[in-house]
Amino acid sequence: MLTFLFKLIQRVRRLSIWVWKQEGSPGERARGVALGVFSGCFPFFGFQTLIGIILAKALRGNLLLAAAATWISNPFTYLPLFWLNYKIGEIFLGVGKNVDGLQELSRQDLFEQGWIFSSRILLGSSVVGLFLGISLGSIFYILFKRVPYTKSI
Repeated sequence: MLTFLFKLIQRVRRLSIWVWKQEGSPGERARGVALGVFSGCFPFFGFQTLIGIILAKALRGNLLLAAAATWISNPFTYLPLFWLNYKIGEIFLGVGKNVDGLQELSRQDLFEQGWIFSSRILLGSSVVGLFLGISLGSIFYILFKRVPYTKSI
């Protein structure tokens, strides 16, 4: 157990050093983190990193930090994050209608249920992504400004 904890601490330390060694101004690095977190909140598995990099390239954020920050959604956080996104979407768009059983579901009802689910999770992902991206980007900006990288970290 102690060995596992020691290895975990070493990995966290190496990750923090890697983050602080990234090129760019504090604003560019923080923008990379913010855009990566924003992209990671969407349920586009396999495309989140690509979206984060494209946004970071367009808005002059750090590309590597944007790619790394998309891992806010990972196999351990998928369910809670996307459930939260859906629930936030329901707050804005209302609760969708329930289906009693798949036997009574027509093709039109299936399309409507897909739209109800998709619209809520995408709106919720946008809201949660904006909130988390702005919050974490601001926190990282303050940290990057106040804690300059030194080799003694």
